[in-house]
This record gives sequence, structure tokens and C-alpha cells, in this order.
Amino acid sequence: MFKILFFSPRIAPNTGNAIRMVAATGCELHLVEPMGFDLSEPKVRRAGLDYHDLASVTVHASLDDAWAALDGARVFAFTAHAERSFADVKYQPDDVLMFGPEPTGLDEATL
Repeated sequence: MFKILFFSPRIAPNTGNAIRMVAATGCELHLVEPMGFDLSEPKVRRAGLDYHDLASVTVHASLDDAWAALDGARVFAFTAHAERSFADVKYQPDDVLMFGPEPTGLDEATL
């Protein structure tokens, strides 16, 4: 199954929705600090509904910590400025789908 990585997420309901999605699909959600909210915030809980205990969610203190935990998996960074469409990728189990902070996205150094 895929691993979803949110690098420095800022909008609590988006993360709550992702929690619900990974619970329903069996994917893993990896959150990299700093985050713009606390996971116990009502907006996160409300968007995640009652799926929090069914979801695999890991919080990493840094992107380096996340890379160490993901152990060399293929990473696909999603950006509005990509040269290749997400639809053209032949995804494999354990691929990491990486998204940047809202509303700025991933910066050049991270890409």
C-alpha cells in the first residue's frame, strides 16, 4: 500500500481528511513537523470522524527522520510545477506520495 507524506502541513481539516482516507484504504500517513496545528485539535478530529484509531499515522520530528523511517522507498513529490504527470507514473506498493505545506507547496530545496 502507498505511504502518504505531508511535509509541514498547515490546515487541520486536510490532515483529518487524510486520516480518514488512510483508514479506509490501508495506506500509511506520515506527518513531518512542524505542523500548523496539534493533532488533538477539534478540526482534525472532526474531519477524521471516528477513523483515528483505524488509521496508521506516524509523526516525524524532521524530514530526515521521515526518510530514515521510510528506508529508501521511492518518493513522488507532488507540485504544480511538475514536468511529469502523476497519471504517467507506474506506481508500486510502498511508494511514498509527498505533499507540501498548504498553501505554498514544496520549496525548491525540498524538491
